[in-house]
Amino acid sequence: MSSDAQAHVVRVLKEAAAAHERMATGVAPVVEAARVITAALRDGGKVLAFGNGGSAADAQHFVAELVGRYEQERRAWPAIALSTDSSILTAVGNDYGFDRVFARQIEAHGKPGDVALGITTGGRSPNVLRALETANARGLVTIALTGRGGQAGTIAKVHVPVAEDRTSRVQEVHATLLHVICELVELELKD
Repeated sequence: MSSDAQAHVVRVLKEAAAAHERMATGVAPVVEAARVITAALRDGGKVLAFGNGGSAADAQHFVAELVGRYEQERRAWPAIALSTDSSILTAVGNDYGFDRVFARQIEAHGKPGDVALGITTGGRSPNVLRALETANARGLVTIALTGRGGQAGTIAKVHVPVAEDRTSRVQEVHATLLHVICELVELELKD
């Protein structure tokens, strides 16, 4: 490693901290997302989370926190990450097209009162957009966790934008926001 490696690490950490500071000025949609998820879980609904690549990993992580636990010992909450079943993804992708891999699962599992959480850093992923549209049509409450721009925020009922230019910074803030949402839900739904 070059002698600049430590300076690079410090620069990245400061950039990430600055991105979080900027997000701290607009947290109302985060609170609304937590409120919507809390209401759904309280009323017997579930969370269906989805995204591509790193956003798929974020969806899986979020679902793991809901089904397992975040920081509180409590009952398991119903949640499904729609990016985890390779047989469904490949069958639907092959038979219907990749833009329907999440929408088709929402058709199978979603019901009015459930929450569909789409995560897309660019806000333009066709399969996320289609899933949000399908969820709206089926009476689910939709949340879009996005970066700057894109259609997802205009489709979803609750839009949580992270106005950063770099995908890596958006993903870092997304991870923190998903943890905050878990924490808020656990505080509200203490057994």
